[in-house]
Amino acid sequence: MLCTNVSSIEVLGEQDIHLFREGTHGRLYQKLGCRLGPDSARFTVWAPNARSVCVVGDFNGWQEGLHAAAPRADGSGLWEAEIPHVVQGQKYKYSIRTADGESIEKADPFARYAEPAPATASVAWRSEDHEWADAAWMRSRAASNALDRPMSVYEVHLGSWRRGEAGAMLDYRSAAVLLVEYVRRLGFTHVELMPVTEHPFYGSWGYQTTGYFAPTSRYGTPQDFKFLVDTLHQAGIGVILDWVPSHFPADAHGLARFDGTHLYEHADPRQGFHPEWSSSVFNYGRNEVRAFLLSSAMFWLDEYHIDGLRVDAVASMLYLDYSRKEGEWIPNTLGGRENLEAISFLRQLNESAYRDHPGVQIIAEESTAWPMVSRPTHVGGLGFGMKWNMGWMHDTLKYMHEDPIHRRWHHDELTFSLVYAFNENFMLPLSHDEVVYGKGSLIDKMPGDEWQQFANLRLLFGHMWAHPGKKLLFMGGEFGQRREWNHDDALDWWLLESPAHGGLQRWVEDLNRLYRSEPALHELDFDAAGFEWIDARDAEASVLSYLRKARDGSCLLVVANFTPLPRDDYLVGVPQAGHWVERLNSDATVYGGSGVGNQGGVHSVPVSAHGRYHALNLRLPPLGVLVLQREGVTS
Repeated sequence: MLCTNVSSIEVLGEQDIHLFREGTHGRLYQKLGCRLGPDSARFTVWAPNARSVCVVGDFNGWQEGLHAAAPRADGSGLWEAEIPHVVQGQKYKYSIRTADGESIEKADPFARYAEPAPATASVAWRSEDHEWADAAWMRSRAASNALDRPMSVYEVHLGSWRRGEAGAMLDYRSAAVLLVEYVRRLGFTHVELMPVTEHPFYGSWGYQTTGYFAPTSRYGTPQDFKFLVDTLHQAGIGVILDWVPSHFPADAHGLARFDGTHLYEHADPRQGFHPEWSSSVFNYGRNEVRAFLLSSAMFWLDEYHIDGLRVDAVASMLYLDYSRKEGEWIPNTLGGRENLEAISFLRQLNESAYRDHPGVQIIAEESTAWPMVSRPTHVGGLGFGMKWNMGWMHDTLKYMHEDPIHRRWHHDELTFSLVYAFNENFMLPLSHDEVVYGKGSLIDKMPGDEWQQFANLRLLFGHMWAHPGKKLLFMGGEFGQRREWNHDDALDWWLLESPAHGGLQRWVEDLNRLYRSEPALHELDFDAAGFEWIDARDAEASVLSYLRKARDGSCLLVVANFTPLPRDDYLVGVPQAGHWVERLNSDATVYGGSGVGNQGGVHSVPVSAHGRYHALNLRLPPLGVLVLQREGVTS
């Protein structure tokens, strides 16, 4: 017997079906999946090629046939069942009889919650319930996320940032308290969470997603995750979510061969199987799949107040031959290697996100030279707000790995990024990808003895924070985590008892403080007017000098010495005479340095240098970076 009191459950209307089949429905989560009412639940699932669909779960003893779904008569491929006495917390799946007569059980693609892995059932849940207290943040978010504002992002894997007693993972609520205190103290503006979308294998770090509408139950309930986001927002910290629309795992309970056919993925493995990750590739040419992914993105922005999405593996979406050999891919209809359907979807995603949530940022992890990734769609771009600068990351880490005696021969690896720095809205990433799979930690990439390693890492961070572009640093890098990142262990927080590790952490804190307070370091990040070389050519000394400028013409001078030799009487041309204050010096003893510097500042001399009429006679610290700012009256 069906319950009739279902007035609170939104039903699918004709317009919903039209938009779903058109691929433009961005709010399917409001209509599909398990929708709990006062006395019953409505279940709706897309399985167009199924012979039959039943809902099995705690409410019927997991017996197939007791609650059969009925196919809609509109040809949408949607099946519906209305079941009485379903309550929050009960587990369920869809039992699908395929066209070939096979019986398979699938988790709900639109489930709001899942039982903890390794179990795979979906959980009936009202995820909407949460009294938000972040109104002040939401009102100011657009200004905080603007391209001319500072953005310093702390990338976090929740399961291994910190651990509790006996190595237990923190839940969302415990993590919220600790994360807010730490991130606020160090001055980061945003947290980027590695995927919290539900995933069966913890070791995938969330990049093999099965629950596109469910925060992983490993750390708590959907309301617990909202508490984490809300707490960060109340502290003035933005939240970026790593989101994976490029591929999905082939686990039996997931999206793969959902109704016995290749529904979400291409049937031909040359299009539907990803050889690098042994996973399935979404069929972006199928409208219903586009609507599913679009609804997932909008869900996190709508319901969880997420401030930005970092879209994973965009390059794998753009190129049909990504990680494929000749003969392992199918050209597009024009004979090219570009995935035209994926390009169209990405533009649709960005247009929808910025239209409905103008204050967010959608950020592409895109590793090729694809043009105009972060340019508007109306001028032919993909429409992202920002793009990770993988070229800067690779070149800079390669340079820093060199013994300083050889760096003179690799000087262009430092300067090349400025050739293209303003072609896109770039974020500079030192992410989790650089400290796994045998690559070692950031500190261990640095050459020399222990002192030089720390000096090199402070130098790297100083140059990164001064370089045009927003910043992203993976957890542990800020204090010199020695071990390569291991998702099964917490970071080695005990290292902070060492002055060298503690000094590095304080350096990052002070970099963030200056970066946030000085418009010259962030206001024109994506405009060539915000950067000016003083000397990019001193390869022999391995020294860089440049200006970062604000809209009002004020500037900061950055001088970086990439050798372990202190350099006395180093002449640097400056745009104005006066006293230039040493705002930051990475070699200060408080950071673990040797204390070489300019006693807090230096007065210019009327000597021509670097095409300027005034110069500073500086003492450059070994493996150090100086940031100076003019004050006083022009002489």
